[in-house]
Amino acid sequence: MSWFDDLKTPRIKPNDTKRPSKVPEGLWTKCPQCEEILQAKVLKENLSVCPECAHHFRMPVSERIRSLIDSEDAFEEYAKDLGSNDPLQFDDLKSYKDRLKSAEATTGLRDACVVGRAELGGLPYHLAVFEFKFMGGSMGVVIGEKVTLVLEKALQDCLPAVVVSASGGARMQEGILSLMQMAKTSAAIDRLREKGIPYISILTDPTTGGVAASFAMLGDIILAEPGALIGFAGPRVIQQTIRQTLPDGFQRSEFLLDHGFLDRIVARKDLASELKEWMWRLGRRTCHFTKGD
Repeated sequence: MSWFDDLKTPRIKPNDTKRPSKVPEGLWTKCPQCEEILQAKVLKENLSVCPECAHHFRMPVSERIRSLIDSEDAFEEYAKDLGSNDPLQFDDLKSYKDRLKSAEATTGLRDACVVGRAELGGLPYHLAVFEFKFMGGSMGVVIGEKVTLVLEKALQDCLPAVVVSASGGARMQEGILSLMQMAKTSAAIDRLREKGIPYISILTDPTTGGVAASFAMLGDIILAEPGALIGFAGPRVIQQTIRQTLPDGFQRSEFLLDHGFLDRIVARKDLASELKEWMWRLGRRTCHFTKGD
């Protein structure tokens, strides 16, 4: 008999701050949108989407990759050992090297992006997925190199390239070297476009800064998850600059779709089938897919 199958949701009042919570850490998760208390197990089984209000939680990179491939053996990671090494000797209250070590210990990754060759629905492609927990998914030299590597391998193998972004933007600790990755990745996308090889960009919460201003918004098809924060500068900076009150939902994926910045908003449960469909439609001529794939 499994004692935990029928666990009931604990009745915790949202504004009850006087009494400390006795909920075991890691067993329950509170939805930031509807404030429902969810079993962590149920949330994971639902692809980190709230079953009550469909709020899309941020998804760990391993789970994201698993949701976009056919099986555990359908993803072959490369450039696994690439890691940042503080090229500018950045000096602040907490050294950059210490931040990198802390992020590595937390995530088990060398940097904020995992890349490799994948297969979905029998269709091979090259995939890059960001991990926001690694320094906010910020883009430094290594991230630029990894994303460019995915694009170059897609060009070499004549296969679609897919990038799933979740980033706060350029990594300030790498200064101008970080900003140069915007041009580097954009040039690689242009080479793909010249050969007619599809590049699909998937935007998740959040996709901002230099990542949004470069490869994230240059896809032949740009898909986004519901409610994702997407933009360049933060809303407070924009509001102070233009001295106007911003509309409700500004910089959310629904707002961007209405204003022509996105092609489609796709719920996470439908993302794999949607991606497969677009790879087939865009790549059947240049990537030599067959009807049996």
